Amino acid sequence: MSSQAQPLGGPALGKVSKWILWLGIVGVVLILWRFGVGLGRSTGLNDGYPWGLWIAFDVVTGTALGCGGFAMALLVYIFNKGKYHPLVRPAILTSALGYSLAGLAIAIDVGKPWFIWRIPLGGFPDMGKYNWNSALLEVALCVMAYVIVLWIELSPAFFEKWKDSPKEGLANFSKKAYGIVNKLLIWIIALGVLLPTMHQSSLGSLMLLSGPRLHGLWNTPLLPLLFLMSCIVMGYAVVVMEAALSSRFFGRPSHKTMLADIGKVAAYISWAYLVIRFVELALRGRLGLMFQFNVYSLMFWIEIVCFAVPAVMLMSAQKRQDLGHLFRAAMLLIVAGTLYRFDTYLVAFMPGENFSYFPTVPEMFVTIGIVAIEILLYVALVTVFPILAGRPTTAEAH
Repeated sequence: MSSQAQPLGGPALGKVSKWILWLGIVGVVLILWRFGVGLGRSTGLNDGYPWGLWIAFDVVTGTALGCGGFAMALLVYIFNKGKYHPLVRPAILTSALGYSLAGLAIAIDVGKPWFIWRIPLGGFPDMGKYNWNSALLEVALCVMAYVIVLWIELSPAFFEKWKDSPKEGLANFSKKAYGIVNKLLIWIIALGVLLPTMHQSSLGSLMLLSGPRLHGLWNTPLLPLLFLMSCIVMGYAVVVMEAALSSRFFGRPSHKTMLADIGKVAAYISWAYLVIRFVELALRGRLGLMFQFNVYSLMFWIEIVCFAVPAVMLMSAQKRQDLGHLFRAAMLLIVAGTLYRFDTYLVAFMPGENFSYFPTVPEMFVTIGIVAIEILLYVALVTVFPILAGRPTTAEAH
């Protein structure tokens, strides 16, 4: 079977996609309603909890789930493991969609979204207007730049499709642009590795600013490192999940051998993450916090179990050849990373006894709608453009 990427073909909307489309429509309607009534009426946010579900999930967790492209770039281009190349394009697509919709979530969450243009342009021509000591500025600038980098990385898939277009202008442009992008790809990839390294670690740095308001089980100077390590694990887990689902629903090759190797890497990073976390707690004299039998210790142990169980599952070379086994381990790692981010940004954050937060129904449905839109865009793009590797034979198709 050819490993060359080819369009899926066929209708972009199936029976399941149509139901997902309705969720997306509900989300869009609620987003418009949020802009009409403001954050106060549409969310459960308050002075103690200025960030809620839209930041904790759509941005902090969503960008980590979109780190598949970053994680694969580390393997393929930095460590020169070219055998994983068929998995790169789907990972980059997931990253591009995840980061783009995270940007949308930020625009939904801020009080005055019409001033967002000031983030990339507000420092010009006087660069002194920027607060260069701000971790949040670094996150904002890096995420914006990374969205552009991801779509440029993915652009060869579009140019490959358009260069055969019957429209002569589009075909000529695509042929020229394809050559230019390929020549610049090494520099684009370098940016694609640097930028997420910066902003994913800075997402951890942001919560260091909360000081004593962050519970001791999560409050550590190593938050930037732990956020970076966990996002890489989540990136590999998403690549495994994506490949397994593409194999199941689209009849594409499963690349089990490659996924088994990726699972092994994810297991080693998970073990390193766990060792660092426990050693750090021991050195700072905080091990006792794990056994206080409160909501914080409970959430801590759920996190640890969700990291440790798949790490054990992925240590067996024989079991890693089972696609179902890999998928289950990957889903647990995604849950683990998601819990770690939710706990750091919401559960472990203690603004005071007079404040509480729980997302409103509109908040939850906006998040569901954003996820639905991402799924629909993914299906539409792999249907039309050469993203997934290999076209299945009739016998392999489901």
